[in-house]
Amino acid sequence: MDLLDLFQKYWPILALFLWLAYKWWNSKRVVAMLPELKKNGAIFVDVRSAGEFANANAPGTMNIPLQDLSRRLGELPKSSPIVLCCASGTRSGMAKLLLKKNGYREVYNIGTWSKFLD
Repeated sequence: MDLLDLFQKYWPILALFLWLAYKWWNSKRVVAMLPELKKNGAIFVDVRSAGEFANANAPGTMNIPLQDLSRRLGELPKSSPIVLCCASGTRSGMAKLLLKKNGYREVYNIGTWSKFLD
């Protein structure tokens, strides 16, 4: 079996690995940027459900569940950096796309909310 055969057979696993590696790298990058983002007036938004947020959350985060985000955009100024989190980084990734689509320029996905506690 040559390299091309291996790639054709295992490309979904490779794609998943690369996606997970990117999520890990990106969240580490955003964590390193937190002091600067805080200094620049960043708003920290947890897009988990209200129940998840009530159960546990990072201090200083506001809760706007993903399903409510599009109708609550007015609560988030476009002039401030926005840092998003959720349980795994998937919902906050979707929230980032929504905010970018609506003209927010500085939007960051930190991944899991517990990264604020690190």
